[in-house]
Amino acid sequence: MATAQKRLEQLQEHFRTHNKVREQRQHSSKVHSVRFNCLGTKLASGSNDKSVVIYSLSDRLSKEKTFYGHNGPVDQLTWHGFNPDLLATASGDKTVRIWDTRSYKSVSTINTKGENINITWSRDGNTIAVGNKEDLITFIDTKTNKIRAEEKFNFEINEIMWNKTSDQMYLTSGQGSIHVLSYPNLELLNVLKAHPATCICIDFDQSGKYFAVGSADALTSIWDTEELTCLRVLSRLDWPVRTVSFSHDSKLLASASEDHFIDISSIETGEQVCEIKLESATFSISFHPKQYLLAYACDDKKDDGRDAGNFKIYGFAD
Repeated sequence: MATAQKRLEQLQEHFRTHNKVREQRQHSSKVHSVRFNCLGTKLASGSNDKSVVIYSLSDRLSKEKTFYGHNGPVDQLTWHGFNPDLLATASGDKTVRIWDTRSYKSVSTINTKGENINITWSRDGNTIAVGNKEDLITFIDTKTNKIRAEEKFNFEINEIMWNKTSDQMYLTSGQGSIHVLSYPNLELLNVLKAHPATCICIDFDQSGKYFAVGSADALTSIWDTEELTCLRVLSRLDWPVRTVSFSHDSKLLASASEDHFIDISSIETGEQVCEIKLESATFSISFHPKQYLLAYACDDKKDDGRDAGNFKIYGFAD
């Protein structure tokens, strides 16, 4: 137990000396989604203003370019698992767009049947899954950029995520459960009763050992992927958990909600490592894939009450 305590203290000490924030304000409306690419060299933000902005991160955080093309809000985005230049966006305009950061326009537009609200790219790079407001999931073959399959569900789906080996799809449901499907056969493998309230968000760690689920009951549960058992539950937030993200080394889990702070907890002990103070509710968080940096987008406002159109990154050295 002493060693676990020592590891916790080392993590806490890291953030005492790495608590500086950098900010970008490139959108005219709120940012719904923010994500790092697989190398951590680029970051993308998707906004209510229908645009996607690409940033580079080296010694400093700087804007590279803005992508236009969607006719509706960009609700969620996802990067390719190992190609650092490719990303895909889901929009309320009933399309999915695939972008290459080396060009200035989308390389493909895929028309879908409804207003898209969530999207995830399989780790092997072969398939994009996108979910819409009518609980239809569309599977896109990224070799042809054509729709491979569609599956309609008779329950509320809030977020979708591939496992590490890209042969299973996890769905968070309005029934408080996690539905695990095989891929490509889409057979129901398991239904996990995870929470007494709606399951909202889900994330897998890089190793594939853990996944975390955020719920409307304000709790975040951490699960063992192999055993499909709940390891621990985090209860520091007071509002429904909207977004969760694992650190690169699977030691930390960040979770956020309408609470005016982001909780960063130790996976090993469940204890708090640090918290990031906020001025508003959080929409999206994303840990860097190689270091302790956390990007987050909130409902921040300008002095005149309009959307700030911003996101921030926490964890830079003093």
